[in-house]
Amino acid sequence: MSDMETKIIGIASDHAGYALKQFVKKYLDDNGYQWKDYGTYSEASCDYSDFGHALAEGIERGEVYPGIAICGSGEGISMTLNKHQSIRAGLCWIPEIAHLIRQHNNANVLVMPGRFIDEATASLIMDEFFATEFEGGRHQARIDKIPLKESNSQA
Repeated sequence: MSDMETKIIGIASDHAGYALKQFVKKYLDDNGYQWKDYGTYSEASCDYSDFGHALAEGIERGEVYPGIAICGSGEGISMTLNKHQSIRAGLCWIPEIAHLIRQHNNANVLVMPGRFIDEATASLIMDEFFATEFEGGRHQARIDKIPLKESNSQA
């Protein structure tokens, strides 16, 4: 993802993802990326949704692109992020999935499960996410169908 090198990357986590988020910051620093932290700022128990929404809103406002989000399983913060119409958050626990969420889904948020991967795996996942370009073509037509046109439901 060549355009990522000039962007500020948004990061967010809950308490269960805090330790891995601290590693992510070091990875980003070591690789020359700028970042903005949308919280949490400690390991004190908190709600992933608060920080997932903050990151999604930062992307929607154009403050950051892309995002990296972490919670214990990765599922809760991913569900929160994907409630936003312009967010395509993908949960990754191996590099091959990071490759596919970029190549086929043009994911704009990488989500990792803080309780289930180590730092070495997180590095490989981020390497793949940042290095992979969106393929476009038939995949763009599929992505165009993701946002709801109109919804009165809170499902």
